[in-house]
Amino acid sequence: MSAATHLLRLPPLPTIKDLIRLYKLRALRQLSQNFLLDERITDKIVRAAGSIRNHTVCEVGPGPGSITRSIIRKAPSKVIVVEKDPRFLPTLQLLEEACQEHLELKIELGDIRDYNFEEGLSGIAKSDWHDHCPPINLIGNLPFNVSTNLIIRWLKSVSERNSAWAFGRTPMTLTFQKEVAERIIAPVGHKQRCRLSVMCQFWCEADHKFTIPGRAFLPKPDVDVGVVTLIPLKDPLIKLPFKTVEKVVRHVFNMRQKFCWRGAECLFPKELRDELGPKLFHLADVNHKLRPFMLSNEEFARICYAYNALCEEQPELCNYDYRSPKNVVAAVEM
Repeated sequence: MSAATHLLRLPPLPTIKDLIRLYKLRALRQLSQNFLLDERITDKIVRAAGSIRNHTVCEVGPGPGSITRSIIRKAPSKVIVVEKDPRFLPTLQLLEEACQEHLELKIELGDIRDYNFEEGLSGIAKSDWHDHCPPINLIGNLPFNVSTNLIIRWLKSVSERNSAWAFGRTPMTLTFQKEVAERIIAPVGHKQRCRLSVMCQFWCEADHKFTIPGRAFLPKPDVDVGVVTLIPLKDPLIKLPFKTVEKVVRHVFNMRQKFCWRGAECLFPKELRDELGPKLFHLADVNHKLRPFMLSNEEFARICYAYNALCEEQPELCNYDYRSPKNVVAAVEM
């Protein structure tokens, strides 16, 4: 392939629609499957990822391979597809054979949540975190039933710089329900601002690129779909253990429409709340009568640091969970 060539031309292949018909494939509701058949849209998703030429691309949940085709045409050096459903193996193997003279397509059958990125991406040179992003991209049309859980898992890996982020600031281009996409980027005061907004914005630059109408999918979902890019920040907005940050933000948003102190006080045993609740907001220098969605990322960070300081003074607070059985609570309160 000429260095001047920007697109890789695949040999003639059956359309995705024909393959779905040929192999009698149907989207399974229990796996939140929806097929995207419009090539113009799959090309647009891949363009949202930026240049992937000579990169290694890991695609999450390729299904019959519609986005995979758009990825291949952008001439990466290697494509890894991680697919849970073995029914799609024949369509993916067809692609593997079609592009074998141009690039390596590796098919991994399994759940993306169990995939070992460090092993799968081994051999790629690691980039300094404060330098450019590594030649790796994560792209995926995520099933709705795992999307939030998966992005929280990956944010944890971003914060710890392991998994796909052991190689540097690996960018992600992912689809979510439109409402979830809006939550990810929601600014202070927005009706969609929630725990996911703060957690994503602590560690990544998030951008809602565009919206795909539900009618573009087969079967048509009840909602539209948002395409979001997430690029890890060179300097995250917070430098505390992920577990601590997630715990604080989750508690504060637990009572979203009430004053923020109402959720935050549940971080502490009942008999200490009157003392430590006000102390938390005093140390953080945050107005305790603001609603959670009115707090800025910086204010959330100060609350997290204040909570961490209290835990250093009283280590037993770290393990306190107000939803735990009474015997666990009692052990903490001693």
